Amino acid sequence: MIIMIVVETYKGKSISEHRVEIVERKGTGHPDQICDSIMDAISVALSQEYLREFGTILHHNIDKSLLAAGRVEKFFGGGHVVQPMELIIGDRATFRAAGREIPVAEIAVDAARKWLGANMRFVDPERHLNYRIVLAPGSEELTDIFARPGEVRVANDTSAAVGYYPLSPTERAVLDLERHLNSAAFKGRYPETGEDVKVMGLRRVNVLELTVAMPLLATFIRSEEEYFARKEAILKEMQGFLGDYTGFRRREVHFNGLDAPGRGLGGVYLSLLGTSAEDADSGQVGRGNRVNGLISMNRPMGTEAAAGKNPVSHVGKIYNVLAHKIAREIFETIDGIKEVYVLLLNRIGTPIDQPQMATAQLLLERGRKIDEIAKTVEGIFEREFSGINAFCTALARGEYPVC
Repeated sequence: MIIMIVVETYKGKSISEHRVEIVERKGTGHPDQICDSIMDAISVALSQEYLREFGTILHHNIDKSLLAAGRVEKFFGGGHVVQPMELIIGDRATFRAAGREIPVAEIAVDAARKWLGANMRFVDPERHLNYRIVLAPGSEELTDIFARPGEVRVANDTSAAVGYYPLSPTERAVLDLERHLNSAAFKGRYPETGEDVKVMGLRRVNVLELTVAMPLLATFIRSEEEYFARKEAILKEMQGFLGDYTGFRRREVHFNGLDAPGRGLGGVYLSLLGTSAEDADSGQVGRGNRVNGLISMNRPMGTEAAAGKNPVSHVGKIYNVLAHKIAREIFETIDGIKEVYVLLLNRIGTPIDQPQMATAQLLLERGRKIDEIAKTVEGIFEREFSGINAFCTALARGEYPVC
């Protein structure tokens, strides 16, 4: 195995030394997050079907999707769906192999319905969505990759990825707050809250400001007065949750900032199904979180939409997740490192365990020298790439989140 590895000193400041840091997280019910999550669930389901039927994962890339917003009528105390949302599921898959047909469309719709049923409490996957399948067979050259000999697939695209570790306190606060608001425990205490949570974090020196959007559900809220009373209770819960996060001189939360008391339905953020895709906002693959669950404006970010891509041949998916994994492994293995950035690149047609370039940029503690740790870093790269088949198998089972 031949890997071009470069280990170098990162010349910039640590993320926490920047005076301004901006971080976003789109939560479970955000339309973009729904698209990413469902497309990757379809890839996992197809991968498992291909493995059962043929003993290998065949060509597919389920990474094009649009969730077109529907239309609802809502009022204090209830509402109804006027026009269902539409989920367009697209790009490429293998429909036939070894003389056997694969029910790709049925698998895709079933995976979408299962994800919605497991994650969106008030969305009926049968009644509230229409599904349009625009999947087609892949090109001969890309499909042929899966018929070529060799234990390791070759890359089906030229693609680069970047990962980093550890998360900053701001990133951790943004990520943890969304997960808290969409946790089973929180929904048990506040069942009137929807899953469409968006958290935008701004740190100015040591002051953290979080702007949170999260609808309240019309069926639980019977008046404007009740809406603002529940909003106040939820805001206090968020403030209490963030009180455990040290390192900030002050923490502020702004919740549903478009609200305007006295304007009735026009001045409150109500939802019928828990997602703005019901009537306000469409979603699309690749517009949401990166594979570590965040959109961090101060960090380097790749351009690939990892969700739904083939887990054994598309380095746009494999390397995106692997870069963060390797960055964490380096940080946790070697003392004296503040931050790790990992960049990976591969060229189409090259085995995925032989990247064209693997680079680690290390921000070191005072007194640490890059030459002291370069060999250890190189060894981590070599170990991770030698086990890439096992990693891809885990990726195909959905063991690594991609949004």
